[in-house]
Amino acid sequence: MLIRYRKNYEKIAMGLLSFMPTEKELKKLQQTMKHYETNDDWQLFLWKEEEDVIGIIGVVLRAGQVEIQHISVNPSHRHQGIGKKMVKALKDLYPNHEFKANEFTAAFLEKCGL
Repeated sequence: MLIRYRKNYEKIAMGLLSFMPTEKELKKLQQTMKHYETNDDWQLFLWKEEEDVIGIIGVVLRAGQVEIQHISVNPSHRHQGIGKKMVKALKDLYPNHEFKANEFTAAFLEKCGL
């Protein structure tokens, strides 16, 4: 289930984001989290199954567009279709938007048929 990021999920969100190649350094990771927390057009969502948060997807919303900035799944839950489920849930949330990838999410989103 896709849920919106809240401050009490900060440590979990940072842990999941740290699996992204661009978010390896703590300072960069903290800056990214600040963007999601302070900019209304930056939205962060977590994927929860039962009681566990196992994935994260971050987007930037622009006029009629959703650009996927970050997508990450806990390594012990990879190759189970979680990333594709997150993208589908996001598409259901923003049905009339065009979806775009950045250079770091493009390869995965291509696998999802976007």
